[in-house]
Amino acid sequence: MSAIPLVVIGGYLGAGKTTLLNHVLSHAGSRRITVLVNDFGSINIDASLIRQRTDDVINLENGCVCCSIGGRLVEALLAVSARPDAPDLLIIEASGVSDPVRIAQIGLLDRAFRLDGIVVLVDAERVESTLADPYVGDIARRQIEGASAIVLNKMDLFSEPSREALVARVEALARSRIIVQATHAAAPLDLIFDRHVMPARDTGALTPSVSHTPRELGSFSIATDARLSRKKLKEALQSVSAKLLRAKGFVRLESDGASHELHVVGNRVMISASSARSGAQSQIVFIGMFDRNDEAQARAALKAAEIST
Repeated sequence: MSAIPLVVIGGYLGAGKTTLLNHVLSHAGSRRITVLVNDFGSINIDASLIRQRTDDVINLENGCVCCSIGGRLVEALLAVSARPDAPDLLIIEASGVSDPVRIAQIGLLDRAFRLDGIVVLVDAERVESTLADPYVGDIARRQIEGASAIVLNKMDLFSEPSREALVARVEALARSRIIVQATHAAAPLDLIFDRHVMPARDTGALTPSVSHTPRELGSFSIATDARLSRKKLKEALQSVSAKLLRAKGFVRLESDGASHELHVVGNRVMISASSARSGAQSQIVFIGMFDRNDEAQARAALKAAEIST
């Protein structure tokens, strides 16, 4: 049997990993692609979004895939390699706070897989503030250093001089010379589908980081059957904005009761109609530097956003 190609997609919270993955899946043609999705939270929101493009999705939620659920990752990989009809490609979408190099190493424990690349997305809008953050800056830096290719995303927000400065900033950190600019994570598909695009690397020389996810970083989830006020929902999100790194989920609004996607990255709150999920519940995952008081405050604010029927 020939080895199953493996591509790891990494990048910090909100960089556009799921958007890139859906872009890849929508242009997969006849390729049979298995996707393994890790999310840092008890609800795997990303897996629901990806299921619009493929049914072959394996969930690993509630933790850093290379730390707290490494054993489950190995079990999932063994299950894929044992299939009588192997996929043409396995893509692992890592959580935003994991080390993609460590994930690649775990994947290569099974000789049924061949590492074709580690593609890391970088949020151009937030890269400087993220790198400067004393809690999570090291995570983002290690992700860039370990990449086979880097997709500098959201570049449409910048003028040409600013773009050049951003590219130079990432080049100073990266070991790879493959750095592409993208809008809405629409990266060149050859980064995923053509193994010859990536530079040859000694897989035995992959060096994952020693440090792990900061202890202060955590997540909690909120679910409710009630519809939510759009205005009060935004107010609730702003109430924890100082410590909120990322929020995402599906919400039912008072306007129509339909399911909407919710994404919070930095100061941006994006709510859009969704066909990914038709369930009756609103479900939101919060990721950030929270303590118990922050979580209680967020839950109270979300409760106040509910519309009684």
